[in-house]
Amino acid sequence: MPTNVIMPALGMAQETGKLLRWLVAEGQPVAQGQPLMEIETDKVTVEIESPASGILAGIRARPGQEVPVGDVVAVVLAPNEPPPPASTETARAAAPLPPQIGRAPASPKARRLAQELGVDLATVAGSGPGGEISAADIMNAKGSSQASGALPGAVDSVWRVMADRLTRSWTTAPHFYLARDVSAARLVARRGQLQPQVPSITYTDLVIVAVAKALRQHPRLNARWENGQIIPSGQIGIGVAVTTETGLVVPVLTRTDERSIEDIALLRFDLVTRAQAGRLRPEDVAGGTFTISNLGMYGVDAFYPILNPPQAAILAVGRITDRVVAVHGIPAVQPMLTLTLSCDHRVVDGAGAAQFLDTLARGIETAGDAVP
Repeated sequence: MPTNVIMPALGMAQETGKLLRWLVAEGQPVAQGQPLMEIETDKVTVEIESPASGILAGIRARPGQEVPVGDVVAVVLAPNEPPPPASTETARAAAPLPPQIGRAPASPKARRLAQELGVDLATVAGSGPGGEISAADIMNAKGSSQASGALPGAVDSVWRVMADRLTRSWTTAPHFYLARDVSAARLVARRGQLQPQVPSITYTDLVIVAVAKALRQHPRLNARWENGQIIPSGQIGIGVAVTTETGLVVPVLTRTDERSIEDIALLRFDLVTRAQAGRLRPEDVAGGTFTISNLGMYGVDAFYPILNPPQAAILAVGRITDRVVAVHGIPAVQPMLTLTLSCDHRVVDGAGAAQFLDTLARGIETAGDAVP
């Protein structure tokens, strides 16, 4: 029996996905788990693996086509199995696709950029491991560079869809903001204690732990607004906003509250590294219920984030910097951190958000106790 290849959902709010290219030609054999097609959503560009071993057949979507989530785009047939009958409409929509023989060693991001800029991958020398072509190699081959400061006249679909989603979030979700300055002294000390065992640990990792603990106590911040109802989440999935060459992506640490700080630090490092290399998998961006955006590394003290739909809250984290504050009525210099919480007023009110922020602040100010 044929195995359907469908357009997957990589997020709760996703309605369509864009097929960028087929990685296997129709009529060619494919193994289960082998990269089969590359798709793009507002969140990420990923390679989708084959659900079964057999022969790829019945391709119904062309490169560049937007496909509704759940639609069948092809089938995988067992050896000698006849393809299922196609409707006249399907046959008209799926014109024969040119065969793809071999693949240049290039990241998904580089392959997409090459297509957009009209660069022939065969003419590009890769600078990555094993000669892999990176997005930077494509830009250099085009005679352009991000360092030049030139702005593109057009943006790719990742940026366009991200802009559309955030515009809808801004216009449909009634945002409100709460800000609080907290002492980061314990946070700094805790990171210093853990660095010998986990060299990749960051302040973001420790904030993730504190947020997960606070969400346990305040589940309303972990819910979402859907069809006029407040829908609770079955787990805590904290997304971390990551800036890439093509836009903002939010890989997710699912079941965050069940993980150790060491596991969180290693997983966050892996997700961020692969996000910046354009190598996230579908499961890496699924299951998010709350988002953290940290711009402290850019010297930003505080900012007001836009909600990541359909989530009810997002936390903005500023830089840790020394400030003069009153400690037991005496002026003292301490490392301080500003947290700004943005919430959907349809899901949580000001008092509920303030209680969450108070729990979070106390968790950060007693960072050692925040570790599950």
